[in-house]
Amino acid sequence: MSDDRIELRGLRARGRHGVLPAERELGQEFVVDVSLTLDTRPAAAADDLSRTVDYGSLAGRLVAAVEEDPVDLLETLAERLAGICLAEPVVEAAEVVVHKPSAPVPHPFADVAVKIRRSRL
Repeated sequence: MSDDRIELRGLRARGRHGVLPAERELGQEFVVDVSLTLDTRPAAAADDLSRTVDYGSLAGRLVAAVEEDPVDLLETLAERLAGICLAEPVVEAAEVVVHKPSAPVPHPFADVAVKIRRSRL
């Protein structure tokens, strides 16, 4: 597996995920970080976008996935996003972090997040 990475951090999208009725009704902002493992040498050698990941296009698909089809758990959303990343043919592995900065936690906190790493088998 390559040591090369493409990282997209702080991608923001509004979704209606959560187990509480108010979360589904009102929605809230989610923040997504992805780190993609791939061999960037073919793209660099040819200076060819088609040999790497178009992170602008990927960002659009990730935002759409956050905005659509509410789920209860951040774990479920993270799996959905990892699947989108791994659908890119050149991606060997994806680390996905889904942050829920406005999670319904009754104490002061900086962040709630779920982090997963998935790879092709």
